[in-house]
Amino acid sequence: MKIAVIPARGGSKRIPRKNIKLFCGKPMIAWSIEAARASGLFDHIVVSTDDAEIAEVAKAHGAEVPFMRPVALSDDHTATSPVVAHAIEWYREYGHMPDPVCCIYATAPFVTAADLQRGLQTLTDTGSDFAFSVTSYAFSIQRAIRLTNEGRVEMLQPEHFNTRSQDLKEAYHDAGQFYWGRAEAWLSGKMIIGPHASVVRLPRYRVQDIDTIEDWTRAEYLFRVIAQERIN
Repeated sequence: MKIAVIPARGGSKRIPRKNIKLFCGKPMIAWSIEAARASGLFDHIVVSTDDAEIAEVAKAHGAEVPFMRPVALSDDHTATSPVVAHAIEWYREYGHMPDPVCCIYATAPFVTAADLQRGLQTLTDTGSDFAFSVTSYAFSIQRAIRLTNEGRVEMLQPEHFNTRSQDLKEAYHDAGQFYWGRAEAWLSGKMIIGPHASVVRLPRYRVQDIDTIEDWTRAEYLFRVIAQERIN
């Protein structure tokens, strides 16, 4: 049995009610639910939330909310893995053995059914514990700079001051969209990022963190452009 777990806590601070705020005409969480449904991969699409309104919105868009998330897993410091592990344990208590399990973030409107399918294929083909989405940095991180307390500039890796950018290794970062994982890996609390993980590469134009109103505005612009390109 395969399940998707969409964590959606109610206490967003920087963008209040972020998980159900309208994004390009739909509650933000609806985009993640729709991608999961369109993938055809999941026996259950579960939203893990502590918030009654989020639960109702999730169910209205085709997800299940078979339990309310405990208070102990609903504060600002709760990581993703314990939330997913809690969902797995809930199913096991009722005699089901979900595996593998995909965590999809509620604020990932750019995730697609095809991405989720690629993720599962990657997990299966590589025999990894996890498979998750990444994208490349637009700038060589080896030539990054920082500002000192005096307002001056220092290179983080000064040995690369004269290194041509084409001679530097490309670097990637977590795209913050989805994480396929083996049930036992989730339950053991194993770190998602490590040598036991494989990746699905996404183009940079389909990756956007949404933590501030500025992020939100940029994401909506990108989303509308991509949607129009698909129509054309």
